[in-house]
Amino acid sequence: MPLTMATEGEVTSIKRVGGKEEIRRHLENMGFVPGANVTVVSINDGNVIVNVKETRVAISKEMANKIMI
Repeated sequence: MPLTMATEGEVTSIKRVGGKEEIRRHLENMGFVPGANVTVVSINDGNVIVNVKETRVAISKEMANKIMI
């Protein structure tokens, strides 16, 4: 399921990152790689704030839909 379906406070593991090569590379540079643990901090109107690899990152709903957990 996409990251946008996770609930606040839930810790999940990334299964795969989809999208175009450019988008996948950008997400991987921010720490969104398969096997990484992600904690959802906040969901606001579909946009997501997560903790990934000891860093808090805000991503858009479109980006979060490309991250499968």
